[in-house]
Amino acid sequence: MQFVDETVDGTAVESVWRKSQESHFESKSCQTRPIATEELSVQVGTVSEAGTQTEWKHEQRALDIDLGPLLDYPDVGAFLKRVEEDMIRELKKNWRSHAFDGYEVTWEEPNSQVSCLHSLQYLEAAAKNLEVTSVSWNSTGSVIGCSYGRLADGDWSTEKSYVCTWNLDRSGFNPNHPDVVLEVSSSAMCLAFHPSRPSIIAGGLYNGEVLVWDTSRADDPLIGRTGFSIDSHTDAVYQVSWLQDQPQGHRLQLLSVSTDGKILMWQMEKDGQLVLTDGFALVTQQIPNNTKINKHGRGDTAVGVTCLSSSHFDPSLFIVGSEGGYLLKCSSTAQTVALTNLASSVPLKAPAQFTFSPHGGPVYSVDYSPFHRNLFLSAATDGHAHLYSMLQSKPLSSLQLSQKYLFSIRWSPVRPLVFAAASGEGHLLLFDLGKSSQKPSLVIEQTDNGKAVYCLEFNRAQTRVLAAGDGTGTVKIWQLSSDFTEQGVREMTLLDDMASKLTD
Repeated sequence: MQFVDETVDGTAVESVWRKSQESHFESKSCQTRPIATEELSVQVGTVSEAGTQTEWKHEQRALDIDLGPLLDYPDVGAFLKRVEEDMIRELKKNWRSHAFDGYEVTWEEPNSQVSCLHSLQYLEAAAKNLEVTSVSWNSTGSVIGCSYGRLADGDWSTEKSYVCTWNLDRSGFNPNHPDVVLEVSSSAMCLAFHPSRPSIIAGGLYNGEVLVWDTSRADDPLIGRTGFSIDSHTDAVYQVSWLQDQPQGHRLQLLSVSTDGKILMWQMEKDGQLVLTDGFALVTQQIPNNTKINKHGRGDTAVGVTCLSSSHFDPSLFIVGSEGGYLLKCSSTAQTVALTNLASSVPLKAPAQFTFSPHGGPVYSVDYSPFHRNLFLSAATDGHAHLYSMLQSKPLSSLQLSQKYLFSIRWSPVRPLVFAAASGEGHLLLFDLGKSSQKPSLVIEQTDNGKAVYCLEFNRAQTRVLAAGDGTGTVKIWQLSSDFTEQGVREMTLLDDMASKLTD
């Protein structure tokens, strides 16, 4: 027998138990939410100690410091549970009710009187017998600006004049000392604060120039001017207004009108120059045919523009008043070239689309309604105020408010049926069409010597305040009564009814 070494392959037997157990195993993990930590510290700069003591009264009853038992009111809890269902039912009923639709809560104390808060005057302007030609509120409603010039003079005045502003909320306010005085080379005929930048103000001069100031710059507030070029106005600038939309970003854009017949759009460049970007010219031969304007004569006879108002609902539409007494509906989208020989670096277009029945004299003021897209007011030297609808040429209403001139008219920014007018007799007239469509609700005597009131402006930020400037060189700030500032429930309905009653 012989033994031999031999290697035999191993044999493995797979564990059935381990495999069965592994099928039941799972691997899982979890993580808590991130824990936010923050470290703060504070330190006071100064420390002060103060004390006070009340007078001792012997009959005073000492209060038990332990308030726990006193604040335990089981009956209150039971009462609340008992009325809970009824209260919820009534609250749901009120939520579904429309009884107070259109009503706005006012937290101010009602007042029944109209009073003069301030009487502002720049003594140097008064010494020259200058008149207040225009007033404007800044966007915060705390600063009032006015322009000084001469509306009574018919010649080209080269006398220096002023634009002044007062901050009515400033401590140390002095009604005879403006916060800002801007000297200009000619009579300042108009001005307008920027609608959103409270320190920016634009003005138009008798010599045809348009200027822009930044009143926050004490050293050199003048930041823009048109100068004198082929694009400039050749006659007095009677109104400036800021464009509602600014497609060119943050560049300032404004519009000016003049009795030279031109309506010009300006844009501020970085070098302080106001550059003409668009323009219109009103020419007699291109006025729509639904008017009795005398069109005999040269085709380039200019229609002198005295005032303008843009629609609050369609910024491309605007109404202009003219020296001839008529009012024109115009569009900034017009493409018809104006038939004029006036020199200009941009083509001037003819914007007139429709003519309304005229006044008996030059129109000094027009104002679109902020509450209705078809209504606007006008005032003229014939002493009449007209209420027009955009849908017809004849006025809906014609009111003779003065035996002399009407120089300014403005809708209330908060009352759809209220407007104010400035008269040549020195009166400020307040109308509430909800009470009377023929007589003013209130006549305020602005001047005691019969000097005319030339301009007025409602304060859109502080709606109870109205400013008016007159021929004595004075700006008066009036606080209106609640009757003229609190809107009634049915005012918009009455305004719609008034606009729908078109005449034949």
